[in-house]
Amino acid sequence: MFNEFQQEIIITVAVVVAILVVYFIFKRSSTPQIPSEKPEKHDIPEVAAQEKVTVAPEIKEEPQAKPLPEIPLPVKEERDFEGITPAHEDTFKDVTSRRKSDKTIPKRSVPEHGKITKQNFSEFAGERILVAEDNIINQKVLLGLLAGSGIELIMANDGQEALDILENDTNFLMILMDAHMPRVDGFEATRIIRENPKYDHILVVALSGDTASDDIQKMKSAGMAEQLEKPLRMESLYKVIYAYSGKETQKDESIEVNLRKNLDVEKGLQTCGEDENFYREILAEFMLDYANSSDKLGELLRSNNLQDADAYLLDIIGVTENIGAHPLGEIASNMKLALSDPHEQSYFILFDQYKIQLERLKQDIREYL
Repeated sequence: MFNEFQQEIIITVAVVVAILVVYFIFKRSSTPQIPSEKPEKHDIPEVAAQEKVTVAPEIKEEPQAKPLPEIPLPVKEERDFEGITPAHEDTFKDVTSRRKSDKTIPKRSVPEHGKITKQNFSEFAGERILVAEDNIINQKVLLGLLAGSGIELIMANDGQEALDILENDTNFLMILMDAHMPRVDGFEATRIIRENPKYDHILVVALSGDTASDDIQKMKSAGMAEQLEKPLRMESLYKVIYAYSGKETQKDESIEVNLRKNLDVEKGLQTCGEDENFYREILAEFMLDYANSSDKLGELLRSNNLQDADAYLLDIIGVTENIGAHPLGEIASNMKLALSDPHEQSYFILFDQYKIQLERLKQDIREYL
């Protein structure tokens, strides 16, 4: 029994030893892997550290940095064009409209001229002008100024009335637009007109007492191509109408240009104290008394009555100086000098020139009167 018990103990111990041996063998076989993993674990952080170094530049790199500036750029350009403030948008439209109008309405240069009178406006007979003016007195001044000229004036008391008239009638050369009016002022009315292509042929001229550079720039920005200062000057109005009217007058010259060749109206008016009615009376008397002066002068020369011819020429010289008929007066002066040498009789040659010049002068006086 004891031996059997002993054998069982030995067997049990052997089994336990065997188990322990196996355990230690297994443990030893797994233990070398731990040190080999530890170095790998140490290597992993180093590799990770290297990856972080390489990844960090990649984050700052252009792939993501480039799209960021590129994305807003087109968007910003779109917003700059489409998101214009109302004031800038108006300016953009106004400039475009004025360029259209400039192409539609040719402007010609105004030649040199003497003093402009009411009669000069008859050159533009048949033209139609829309006047947007809320001041009744200013309306009457324009109506009186252009009365009898053949120019048709249509009156509007404010900008809205002008727009209402244009809805049904676009046959106008220009619009004389007061800048400051009730309801719709001249600036707003002009912007609306310039935005509508069917009004491209109509010139808009500002009527305003504002002459500061900022005010004039504001008028231009609204689409007013020209500006007439208040109180209105006859010559300024004539120049604007002449520049944009397509009518051919006196071979594209004003009457005053032709008159200056034979009749200096400005000089004649100065002699008459700028009284145009008085000047017209003097010219009318000249036509009554001296229209046939060549006939009388010819008779005196042919009859050799040089003394009376000399006195008559002296009279003509004085009259022509008063009315501003310098060319005829110069010929008369030369004839008077030529009478001092009756043998040469050069005054007959000058007499022929006198007749020609007198006819030219009479024609110009008729046109002026």
